[in-house]
Amino acid sequence: MPRPTKGPRLGGSAQHERHMLANLATQLIVHESIKTTEARARRLRPYVEKLITKGKRGDLHARRTVMKKVTDKFAVYRLFEVLAPQLEGRDGGYTRIVKTAPRKGDNAPMAVISLVLEPVARKEVVADAVATAKRAATRAAEEAEAATSAARTDNDASAPSQQEAEDAGSSQAGSESEKSEKKDYAGSVRLAEGSTEAPDADHQVKGNEDSMKYHVPGSRWYDATVAEVWFASAEAAQAAGFSPAGGAAAQKVTEEA
Repeated sequence: MPRPTKGPRLGGSAQHERHMLANLATQLIVHESIKTTEARARRLRPYVEKLITKGKRGDLHARRTVMKKVTDKFAVYRLFEVLAPQLEGRDGGYTRIVKTAPRKGDNAPMAVISLVLEPVARKEVVADAVATAKRAATRAAEEAEAATSAARTDNDASAPSQQEAEDAGSSQAGSESEKSEKKDYAGSVRLAEGSTEAPDADHQVKGNEDSMKYHVPGSRWYDATVAEVWFASAEAAQAAGFSPAGGAAAQKVTEEA
């Protein structure tokens, strides 16, 4: 008994396998898609693709060769007159196998085998599209490089010279030194650093420049206040723009003074 050319035999004998493949090919040509077991689908693929190749050839000898295997006249007509023109631009790969859920009962792996009838772009069209894409990519790269060079030139032109940078630094330092200078108030004494101890007996009123408040001896926060400016009297502090702090006690001390 002859053995099949590819894979294990389908059915009980070689003749049974030939009839099974012929019937599957007939159904695939007529319906363009069938569901069967994965083993039969894989065995059917080369069988039906050879028939499609003969159908694309289209001569009388090819038709007679196909009719030796597929005896259904409608299937042969459909292969030569309907499917062959649709597959004219495709050089192989006429079928597609997609696995599906296993069959209920014996859990056999199933698959759907179908004809690939989508139109195929010609090689000339594909080559032209690839060349166009390459030209566009090259043009975009050149434009990006030109934009980068222009931006670099503009930055170099707008960058200040060394002399201008030194002048700007000196002017900034001058403005900072002006800001760091402390204001002098009439009738006041300023220590190098803030202190809670009076510089002498004549200057006992504490002035805080952050809050612009002054504290007289005996007020609530007098002992805890660090003074930047020491005034001889509350009137001198008020004349300098400071306001009393410490509540009623400070106001009372101010009135007594």
